[in-house]
Order: sequence, then C-alpha cells, then structure tokens
Amino acid sequence: MQHVLDNPIYNALATGSKHLAVGDSYVMHFQRDIAPFAGLADVTEDNFTALRDMVPDNGPYVFFSTDEIKFPEQWQVVKTFEMKQMIYDGPIPAHQSAQNITDLGEGHIPEMLALTELTKPGPFLHRTIEFGEYTGIFADGKLVAMAGQRMQPLPYVEISAVCTHPDHLGKGYSGILLNEQIKRIMAAGKVPFLHVLADNPAVRVYEHVGFKNRKDIFGYVCNI
Repeated sequence: MQHVLDNPIYNALATGSKHLAVGDSYVMHFQRDIAPFAGLADVTEDNFTALRDMVPDNGPYVFFSTDEIKFPEQWQVVKTFEMKQMIYDGPIPAHQSAQNITDLGEGHIPEMLALTELTKPGPFLHRTIEFGEYTGIFADGKLVAMAGQRMQPLPYVEISAVCTHPDHLGKGYSGILLNEQIKRIMAAGKVPFLHVLADNPAVRVYEHVGFKNRKDIFGYVCNI
C-alpha cells in the first residue's frame, strides 16, 4: 500500500488541507493565492488533462513525487529539484521559554513576505498564512525569523517557511521555532514532517533537532 507521504500534496488536499482545496476526488490544487501546489490521485494523461482544464491560469504549478514524472507535451517543466522528506523521530521537545516567540497574524504579512522573499524558503504568498500556526521572533521591532505549518496529509503536518534573516544567523532561532512547531503538532496528536532541498545545509539543523530522512523525492515547477 502506498504511504500517505508518497503523494503528500494530493493527500493533504484530500484530508487536513481540504478546506483550502479546489477540485474533485482525482485532481486538486490549492487556492492560487495560498499556494501553487497541485496534486493528482494518480499520474495519468487523463488527470493531467482534467487539471489543465480546471486551473485558472497558466502557472506556475508545483508537484511533488517519489518517482520521476513524465509530463504531457503541453506542460512546460520550468524547474526540477530533489528534496529530502524528513519525519520527526523524537520526544516532545522540552519546555522552553516562549517569551521571544510571537504568533503571527494578518498584520505581520508584509514583514513575512519580505523575509521569505529575502531568504527563499519556498513559495509564500499573501494568503499562505491561512495554513496556520505561523510563529516568529522579533529583534529591534523587526521580524527576523519565522516558521509555520503548511500541508496536512493526515496524520502528518508539514513544517514550512523556516527562515532567518541573514543578519541574525547563528543565534539558534530556527531551532527554537522548530521545537515550538513540533510541540504544537504533537500536542494535536499529529506527526511533524518537512521537505528540504537535498543540498540545503539546513538538513543538518533538522537532523540535530530530531528529524530523519524518510525518502528522497522529486519536485517540479511547471507551466501549462
């Protein structure tokens, strides 16, 4: 039987993130101003055709897969990348002072957009915050680090948008925010996981916190 994380985007759209989904039981995508991800129940020509007929614009659209995808001729593959899919394998983190951690809301969106544009942790749009549970650390009144939750292919919840301003690296902010996200996810009875580019030095940070690689997977950015 296929593991739920072998098709994480589709299974998130079908379960824990379905309130943000557009589509049917075979083909779905996130609302376009929340995230560019699309998922298919099965990688078939018919499902790609159905998605093309469904989507509101030409792209970009992002796909994750444990196997390499051969896209129809009409689809333009803009970028292909390899990732590690990592699952947290450890206890609930010890209690830490939360005095430096701020829950982020709509009023913080401009700063969140600026920080993610600078650090490039992955797609972050104006409504991405609606995935929920975004937290940040401020220094001198400015947002300098953040992390949040993204796709929920239940019982798993993805930690995402983990980033720190270059002027504030080396202060342990990523670890603090990661542990906070892990605690929140586990307190809800779910399992933390994340995706990271295979060559990203942050892999070592995630391993240190307690994440272990489950599987190497492929990512695609496409236009129609």
